[in-house]
Amino acid sequence: MAVNLPETPSGTGAPGDSASNAHAVPGGRAEARRRARGSRGRKAGGSGRRPRPWWIELPVMAAVGLVVALLIKTCLFQVFTIPSGSMENTLRIGDRVGVNKLAPLTGWEPEPGQPVVFKDPGGWLPPQPTDPNPVTNTVSSVLSFVGLVPPKDDNYLVKRVIATGGQTVQCEGSTLSVDGRKVDEPYLHPGDDSCAGLDFGPVKVPSGYIWVEGDHRSDSADSRYHQHGPGGGAVPVDNVVGPVSAVVWPLNHLDWFGWTGR
Repeated sequence: MAVNLPETPSGTGAPGDSASNAHAVPGGRAEARRRARGSRGRKAGGSGRRPRPWWIELPVMAAVGLVVALLIKTCLFQVFTIPSGSMENTLRIGDRVGVNKLAPLTGWEPEPGQPVVFKDPGGWLPPQPTDPNPVTNTVSSVLSFVGLVPPKDDNYLVKRVIATGGQTVQCEGSTLSVDGRKVDEPYLHPGDDSCAGLDFGPVKVPSGYIWVEGDHRSDSADSRYHQHGPGGGAVPVDNVVGPVSAVVWPLNHLDWFGWTGR
């Protein structure tokens, strides 16, 4: 018995004939996939966040910068300005030095030969002038607090460690000695000797203190001149901010003293 099969429309092919289907739909399956991807991309792009205006971005960036500067000042490095010639020619008036504040946090302790910055132990510096302009005074206070400019009160000094707690220091004629051994001082200002006309000692440095002197020995009011003050002229180690690691300004006097000021 004969069975009549329905005719397939010309050009469409059988339902399972992929080649015929590709011809039936312009571009085929590959084109359909491209269109689907493009549609999804347009939807994703359309739902993205709009960029913030500059008057919002700028304060945010400034705030982030201040936070980063504060973290650097608190845990890494702080900049101080050299106000006098007591450390010439190693450090000159107006130099800005980077002090390593991380060193004390990692177990560093001052050693003879290292230049260090320390807080005035009392009576070494005269009272510091204040800015009468309230606006600039506030701005400088903020910048000083975050570490972008040197400390506002500026009651810090920089000297070189000569002896540490338990050591005995003495200067006689032109010879500086620690525990009876002569100290070689190639860093002294030209024309100066170790005593610069001021003999003293022997002085035993108390435990937890350091004896400090300037490289410009004839122009430095250091431990030698404060023997009648607290600590007998020695400075508490707790007052030490850290070792001077580098001269960071001006560019013609850049210098590196090492991580611990050596």
